[in-house]
Amino acid sequence: MPRNLSDTDVTAVRARICAVAERLFAERGAHAVTMRELARALGVSAMTPYRYFKDKESILAAVRATAFDAFAAALEAAARAPGNAAERAGAVGRAYLDFAFSQPHAYKLMFDLSQPDEQRFPELVRAGQRARLTMTGYMEALVAGGILAGEPEMLGQIFWAMVHGLIVLQLAGKLRPNPDFATVHRTAMSLLARGAHSVDQLEKRRAS
Repeated sequence: MPRNLSDTDVTAVRARICAVAERLFAERGAHAVTMRELARALGVSAMTPYRYFKDKESILAAVRATAFDAFAAALEAAARAPGNAAERAGAVGRAYLDFAFSQPHAYKLMFDLSQPDEQRFPELVRAGQRARLTMTGYMEALVAGGILAGEPEMLGQIFWAMVHGLIVLQLAGKLRPNPDFATVHRTAMSLLARGAHSVDQLEKRRAS
């Protein structure tokens, strides 16, 4: 690689390193991948990755931040779709599933892996916070419209946990093919929605 690179060139090389690292990290686990192995997969010298990243943790943080931003952008775009609150929520849900199943390596690194020193990487912290807001923010409109009942942040966390669990099981091949994923997902969403209304009504009766 040339010694003197433009900012555009540097960005392109960093993106290439991250693309290869994403696959290796997701397939083998971050702890099993070394900088030397990354260089070998890239077809460059062992020292080349160090010219663009301080260490492996920095590469992993960059990969995860990029994934969080792409994920958040997809959900934010879906949340701006035309229609009422329920239709927009449906669009957000579809965008979530589309991202997870079209980019499984990125999804796995985003949510199934954490870095103990994440505060070292402000871009990762920012991107992670952005993504989490998109996963629960649309709940406010659903509650305001009477479609769901409860505290929006709590509901967002619960629905997210359910969807994430189903996705992880599906990606791991642990869900049975019959009923199919779409049916299981739709049923689980319906059960959670009904449960949220029931819990809200019970709490109101207790408070009265």
